[in-house]
Amino acid sequence: MAATRSLPSSYSNHGFSHAFNSPKPKPSFASLPLLPKSTNGLKEDDGRRIQVRSEIKSFENSQNWTVEADRFRFVQNSSPHSPSSVSIAASSSAMDSAMRATKKVCLFYYAETKALAERVAAQSDAIELRTITWRKFDDGFPNIFIPNAHGIRGQHVAFLASFSSPGVIFEQLSVIYALPKLFISSFTLVLPFFPTGTSERMEDEGDVATAFTLARALSNIPISRGGPTSLVTFDIHALQERFYFGDNILPCFDSGIPLLKNRLQELPDSHNISVAFPDDGAWKRFHKQLQHFPTIVCAKVREGDQRIVRIKEGDPSGRHVVIVDDLVQSGGTLIECQETCMISGAESANPYEKVLASHGATKISAYVTHGIFPNSSWERFEHDNEGHPENGLTYFWITDSCPFQQVKYRAPFEVLSLAGSIAATLQI
Repeated sequence: MAATRSLPSSYSNHGFSHAFNSPKPKPSFASLPLLPKSTNGLKEDDGRRIQVRSEIKSFENSQNWTVEADRFRFVQNSSPHSPSSVSIAASSSAMDSAMRATKKVCLFYYAETKALAERVAAQSDAIELRTITWRKFDDGFPNIFIPNAHGIRGQHVAFLASFSSPGVIFEQLSVIYALPKLFISSFTLVLPFFPTGTSERMEDEGDVATAFTLARALSNIPISRGGPTSLVTFDIHALQERFYFGDNILPCFDSGIPLLKNRLQELPDSHNISVAFPDDGAWKRFHKQLQHFPTIVCAKVREGDQRIVRIKEGDPSGRHVVIVDDLVQSGGTLIECQETCMISGAESANPYEKVLASHGATKISAYVTHGIFPNSSWERFEHDNEGHPENGLTYFWITDSCPFQQVKYRAPFEVLSLAGSIAATLQI
């Protein structure tokens, strides 16, 4: 055996000479002994890699093999007659790739989002919860501390925020602006509900588009070592709001609709479901994700001094109708759409009177990603469990995008958790 450097005598005890010169069948690389860890291979001179080259004559085709002493793996230097390559490190490389694919994330959270943060962390061992000390000075301004700030250097960091009221935004923005400056590898802001989304238009001179204001504030988050901040939000109210953000932030617009679709598949009457949209805006946002369901589209029309809801498209007769929208506050639009799905209007001698008649929907349910319910407006929704849709909703699904969860254990409400979706997005 010819070599660029001579091996220590102890290496002959491992059977290298016998293994390479024996006329027996081809050797199994898995059976070859590894170099003792204490030797660390062979010492290197002048910064060069030590290699042991051998020509194995007993193979059908003469091939050169290189033993790299620093990692001790066999690399086949294929001849033109044998283009294939073999490495006994293939399995370990695959394991290394799998480990690298799982991104370790330090997840901070606001006090209101603690329950959701715990559900997110429960989805993956790669997500570690980190706490922040939220205090206030005597004058009411924030007094905030990030424990073990040095410990997150070089880590992927995320913050789960809740802008549930204007009074809590400033203290969270203070943390959101501070975290990227702690020499972290990347920063992700998870804001499940973008709260000012309904204020995106200026219809009269003097109107202030607060959605644009908030988008500008988030677009100025400092850049971390890994680049711009990633913003994760669900079912933003107006599609054009994605263009409000600047180049220093990467918005990721996710949706809670897959949770609804999974839940609908579990229902005993899943084969008899139609989806209703309370207005054209809801149809534009969601119809592509729900296009395999029969569709009903409602619209508000003006008759005299009144605005009423009419069915613009579709037929709810004999169907379990699920009304879908992005958010609910007072619930007026959903209730109007519910009533429209139950009844049809017929003109009488007096054009301003309505003669209501049953329209034939067997059940009516509703879904919104964001259940806001100011002033306890959730109390307006009654439960129907006896097949009388005029009395209320069979189900009302919301997600945990908003911390307000007083409806959690009250029928017809069911909460679908975004935890799995958030955990998956943190791995991107």
